[in-house]
Amino acid sequence: MNMAETRAGLIIWDVDGTLIPADLRWLRRAVARTYDIEESAVVFPAARIHGYTDESIVVDTAIASGVASETAEEGFSRYAEVLMQVMRQGEAELARDQAAYPGAVQTIATLAEHGYVQTALTGNLRVSAEFKLTVAGLDSHLDLEIGAFGSDARERFDLPAFVADRYQAKYRHPIEPARTVIIGDAPNDIATARHAGFGVVAVSHRITSEELWEHSPDAVVDRLDPDEVLEAIRSAQTIRSAAKLDR
Repeated sequence: MNMAETRAGLIIWDVDGTLIPADLRWLRRAVARTYDIEESAVVFPAARIHGYTDESIVVDTAIASGVASETAEEGFSRYAEVLMQVMRQGEAELARDQAAYPGAVQTIATLAEHGYVQTALTGNLRVSAEFKLTVAGLDSHLDLEIGAFGSDARERFDLPAFVADRYQAKYRHPIEPARTVIIGDAPNDIATARHAGFGVVAVSHRITSEELWEHSPDAVVDRLDPDEVLEAIRSAQTIRSAAKLDR
């Protein structure tokens, strides 16, 4: 892909809660097997679940479930293998219960037609993110080679830098923050975009539009309608470009 093909900008998708429904069953099962505890004994912490990385969530969940802190940290090295065993065993269940949100496939295809490069930034480990996206039929137009995942860093704020580095290495020119837009569903997606200097469109799949606006995204959409999302992205890019000029 050359520079002309990337002129529209870069779209960075969150996965759980944005492209597919969020579901903690895989985390629960994998944490139980990783730390040899009963699924019924797995306790998720009150905060730091949605919008955080798997490593952060898993370690905090293990500790909340009664696992010693040091053991929780050490056990994470086994987690990826266990998680993929759980997900492969439950592939039919995943396809049934975490099918793509209505409009997701069409929206991604429409953005590709308009010249946007698209990838993912997610707290999921790369192997599980790729598996989920493939099962949901959402991987066709996503360049996951330049994506960022929970397996890259423990803190979500560190992930945009991986996208920037991988994008430049592949496309031979740097990303333009004012034309780069994160699409997510959680306040931490908005915070991550702001930290990176990117635009951000929030989708009110799990949180109301009113609640999302409290975190000051550039735009909010209620659903993944291709035309509405495209308009929201262009609005976010205009806002970011204006902010850049004002500095």
